[in-house]
Amino acid sequence: MPVSWTSRAPGGRAHLKAGRGLLVSFVTFVGACGGLGLGAAAAQALPFISNLQANPAPIATTVPMNGDQNPYGIVTVPNSIGALKRGNLLISNFNNSTAPAGEQGTGTTIVQIAPAGNNVQGTASLFAQISDPACPGGVGLTTALAVTRTGYVIVGSLPTSDGTSATAQAGCLIVLNSNGHVVETIAGGPINGPWDMTASENGIFTTLYVTNVLNGTVAADTGGPTVPGNVVNHGTVVRIELLTIPGVRPIVLDEHVIATGFAERTDPNALVVGPTGDALARDGTLYVADTQNSRIAAIPDAPFRDFPVRHGGFTVSSGGDLNGPLGMTLAPNGDILTANGGDGNIVETTPFGSQTDISADATGGGGALFGLTVPPGADGIYFVDDADNTLRELVPAP
Repeated sequence: MPVSWTSRAPGGRAHLKAGRGLLVSFVTFVGACGGLGLGAAAAQALPFISNLQANPAPIATTVPMNGDQNPYGIVTVPNSIGALKRGNLLISNFNNSTAPAGEQGTGTTIVQIAPAGNNVQGTASLFAQISDPACPGGVGLTTALAVTRTGYVIVGSLPTSDGTSATAQAGCLIVLNSNGHVVETIAGGPINGPWDMTASENGIFTTLYVTNVLNGTVAADTGGPTVPGNVVNHGTVVRIELLTIPGVRPIVLDEHVIATGFAERTDPNALVVGPTGDALARDGTLYVADTQNSRIAAIPDAPFRDFPVRHGGFTVSSGGDLNGPLGMTLAPNGDILTANGGDGNIVETTPFGSQTDISADATGGGGALFGLTVPPGADGIYFVDDADNTLRELVPAP
């Protein structure tokens, strides 16, 4: 039966200190390597996306048999365990099947798609259909999606009852086992509208970095259901540390707000606009897509920070090719890849702020792109396309 966390496990702090000891050694090592890696990346003449073909055709539908739409989150499965297959892609759906385009914040499904795809409408392989977990407001799966090497899938929920921000609830993180069954929910505390998430692992410890978009947004919405809400600067990033032992339900060890002050507002077309994609660099910097301000922000020392960075972190780059960045991942060279919500482009931004973009869906345009991922060892980018509920892949030009 699903469990809702309202308190921390006894002895959690002791576990956390031990985990941090291991993690310090690990990050010290990879940080040194990461410095070399970033130096090499800076010396490269061409961005990662420079040799990719623009505007690729769909390779798969993301619509399962129940008709859920609006693919948001995407992540690569690291290990084969249970129903999970190594190298496959998990994709979360944000809308249900209500005509004509579904209600936002009501999607309940995660599909699993092989890299080769299967472009037959309505036949995306169902990994999980979630109903009635102990989650404030119910189920409305977001871009927040991660899978651990031990086979746990963690997905964010920002639910609504009618597809509008007026009924949006705080939601939760839903934890499923490798067979797609809910084993617990993580709710309350600093979790308030989990919108996107990235994860890092160190042995039996998993760290989640979750962006939240409901801190004061609904209360500031005074314009009605068809007018964008007032902007409030209360968006947060929360670090959640878990003990993830194979076969044992994950245990929450600690939660920390590590950044505050991101701009956010309600939106009649997107439900909420606020801090979205995030990605952790090898030097411990967490990058965040500040969607409202078309900006890439940085949070230094994210794995160990005890006090939050204020005012939405430090600006890496803003404007230019960035046009409402949503989903985020890192390129193999350490650059930051973001999917624009304002047009059909994917933008590559260096840690020093230089930008390059590529058209991923010129036809779909604004509102088409959301989550994206670069699987380990891959030389292309998988991304979801909301305009036609498909999975696409940017691949090198022949």
